[in-house]
Amino acid sequence: MNTVSIGIFGRRNVGKSSLINFIAGQDVAIVSENPGTTTDPVRKRIEIFGLGPCVLIDTAGIDDDGELGRKRVAKTEEVVPQIDVAVLMFSRDDFGAPEEDMMSLLRRYDLPVVLVHGKSDVSRTGDVLLQDIRNRYGMRPLEFSALESEDGRGVMLDALLDSIKANAVSAAERFSEKPMFDGIVSAGQHVLLVCPIDSEAPTGRLILPQVNAIRSLLDIGAAATVIQPCGLGQVFSKEDHGIDLVVTDSQAFAEVAAGIPSQMPMTSFSMLLARSKGCFKEYCAGTPMIDRLKDGDRVLILESCSHHASCDDIGRVKIPAMMRNRTGKALTFDVVGGLDRIGRPMSDYALVLQCGGCMITRRQLYSRLLPAIESGVPVTNYGMAISFMKGIYERALKPLVK
Repeated sequence: MNTVSIGIFGRRNVGKSSLINFIAGQDVAIVSENPGTTTDPVRKRIEIFGLGPCVLIDTAGIDDDGELGRKRVAKTEEVVPQIDVAVLMFSRDDFGAPEEDMMSLLRRYDLPVVLVHGKSDVSRTGDVLLQDIRNRYGMRPLEFSALESEDGRGVMLDALLDSIKANAVSAAERFSEKPMFDGIVSAGQHVLLVCPIDSEAPTGRLILPQVNAIRSLLDIGAAATVIQPCGLGQVFSKEDHGIDLVVTDSQAFAEVAAGIPSQMPMTSFSMLLARSKGCFKEYCAGTPMIDRLKDGDRVLILESCSHHASCDDIGRVKIPAMMRNRTGKALTFDVVGGLDRIGRPMSDYALVLQCGGCMITRRQLYSRLLPAIESGVPVTNYGMAISFMKGIYERALKPLVK
C-alpha cells in the first residue's frame, strides 16, 4: 500500500503545527506564539483509519520574508511535488497573495486541496470571503480551533479527516497505476523473467520491479519462470518451451536478445514500469531525441531512491558511458537522487532521464517530470533509453503498444 503524504501549508503562526498535533493526537510539532518556529519541513508518520499509512508534513510559513525567509518558502514549495493531498490554512479574513500563490502552485500539480480556517475561536470566516473562495475555487473552508471543547474538537477532526480521505481517494483514482501486464498477458500464458544476479543485485533478494512483476502475473493467473541469462539456452532448447513473453533487466538486453528466438516478444522491467506509472507517451516521444544530442549538452538523471553508487552503477556510470558512446558527443550529466531539489533551471537540459520509479507513486513521478514536460525538454527512462542505445528499441516497445 502506498503511503499518503499530506502537506500542511499556511502563513507563519496560522496554526499549522497545532493542526498537525490535532490530527496526530500527540505533540509532534512545536507550537509557539513566535512566528517562524517551523523552519524546515517536519514529517510525522501516522495511520489514518480508512486511509492507511500517512505522512503529515509541517512546513514553514508561506509569507516568510527576508533572505532567510525566502529560502524557507522555497523549501516549503519543494514539498508540493512530493505530496498527495494539501491542507492550506488561513486565519480571519487573511486570504491574500500568499494563499493565492500557493493555490496556483498546488493546482499546477493537480493536487487536491482542503482549505482550513484556523483560529476559528477568534473569528469565523467572513461571508464575503466565503463567497469569493467558493466562486474561485469551488470549495468551502473547514473551521478549526485548538481551543475548542472536546466534543467540538471531535466534530472538527471527523470533518477534517473525512475531507482528507475523500480527496486522497479521488486523487488516487486519477493517478492509479496500471497493472504491469495489463492488456499484455492473460491468464494461462507463460512469462520468462530474466533477472541477472550481478554486482548491483541486492544481497538475498530481488529488486522491487522484479517482485512486482511476479505478483502481477500471479494476480492475472499467468505462469512465471525466473532465471538468470545463463539459463536461456536450457529453456529455449526445447521446442515446446511454451514461453509467450520474455522480460529482462534492461542491462541484459543484448545478451537476452541474442539468446532467444528472433520472433519472441521481449521487453524490460523498466519499460513495463514506464507504461504502468504514466508519462509513457512522453517517454516514447523523448527517447529518440538521444540521437539529437549535441556537444556540450547537459543531461539530467533523476534517481527516485537514494543508494550508494558503485563503479557499475546503472544511472551514474553505465548509462552516461552508453550515451557518450552512442552519440559521440561531449555530454555533461547531473544526477539528482530521491526527490531532492533540481539545482538548475530545466531550460539548461537537453534531455531528462528518469529511473524506473519503483519507489515512488505515479503522482510523484508525474510531478517530478512536469517541469521538463512544461518546458518542452524531452524525457525518457532507463529501460527505454538502454533499449534504444542497444538497437532493440522497436522490438522491446512492441509488446507494450498493443
